[in-house]
Amino acid sequence: MELRCSLQTYEWGKIGENSETALLAQANNPGLQIQDLTPYAELWMGTHPNGPSQLASTGENLHDWIQQNPQVLGEPVRQQFGVQLPYLFKVLSVNKALSIQVHPSKSQAEELHRRLPDIYKDPNHKPEMALALSPFEALCGFRPLDQIKHFLDTIPELRCCVGQENVESLLSCSEDSQQEVLGQCFQSLMTRSDDVITTALTSLLNRISSLDESSRGMQLADLVEKLHSQFPGDVGVFGPYLFNHITLQPGESLYLAANEPHAYLSGDCVECMACSDNTVRAGLTPKLKDVPTLCSLLSYICEPASCKLFVGTDEDEFTTIFRPPVPDFAVVKINVPEGRTYTMTPRPSASIGIVTQGCATSPNLPLHRGSVFFLPADDTIQFTVTSTESLLVFQAMANV
Repeated sequence: MELRCSLQTYEWGKIGENSETALLAQANNPGLQIQDLTPYAELWMGTHPNGPSQLASTGENLHDWIQQNPQVLGEPVRQQFGVQLPYLFKVLSVNKALSIQVHPSKSQAEELHRRLPDIYKDPNHKPEMALALSPFEALCGFRPLDQIKHFLDTIPELRCCVGQENVESLLSCSEDSQQEVLGQCFQSLMTRSDDVITTALTSLLNRISSLDESSRGMQLADLVEKLHSQFPGDVGVFGPYLFNHITLQPGESLYLAANEPHAYLSGDCVECMACSDNTVRAGLTPKLKDVPTLCSLLSYICEPASCKLFVGTDEDEFTTIFRPPVPDFAVVKINVPEGRTYTMTPRPSASIGIVTQGCATSPNLPLHRGSVFFLPADDTIQFTVTSTESLLVFQAMANV
């Protein structure tokens, strides 16, 4: 069953036809006119009320159709989540950094919703997974502690904003206390006055602009300058010195569990998440910053960038499944070469698929780049690839 999907034009999106999101949306809905100066950020596939998908054949809202046909979800989904899709599926095209943020756990989300319902509007957690369609750049998780110590030692402006006493405590702390002391350092930085941050960043930008190429690389000058050009005077510009800087290659995946600090910086990806809007922001954003909540949620676990990659499991020669440790969602990547016929594996959950490359014939539904389809639980599609390039499909479902 083919779907028409919602296109979101947030200001951080890629502009016009440079946006993969816009190009896929136009292929999904040929009547769409791409505007040259408009930022196209996200294509939403699912039942979220802020951007629900519609049945292409009738225009009916997918959420309403599921309410009338609950059996399509699959019994395991209905038992665990009721009559609703527990996930939201997206394509993102990032031109400008998204905020440094975390998402609360289920119990934390329930408490935040109880205390601050105007800010945290639902009681659900929001784990996320991103699968790169192009080189995809992000900040994710705290760097190994020796790297953070190195930057505190070599970036005087960072050291000034964290505070000399906090820096000395971190440099000398035992392994048992490092998370607590790192938390104190981070909170000190994030609560520093705007005047102090602005002065420190001005000094930092002036200093790194005159460094030789080798020294610029060691002090992450290009990234810091880019973030400062997007968010001048924002404390989040110091983020690269504290968080892992990762560039996913196409097909690689990143899983973001609760309380994992992160910020998407650039590139295109497929993203799947639990159905929630709960985001706690603290930097690289003009939106509301809730620094006390963010600092209290973080676990301050330090790990290398390699630990952040999420590796899927091959089901057969054409299919890889990415199953995070949550029941809300999993993602399947299907890559079938020219001329081959393939039958998709029936799943116990209703699923949504998007074709990002190639085309194929099918008795059920012709598939082409931009096709988005809804597949009831335990159903399948058999198709034959007709394009000279392989057919690439990403399929979201509940992880039941």
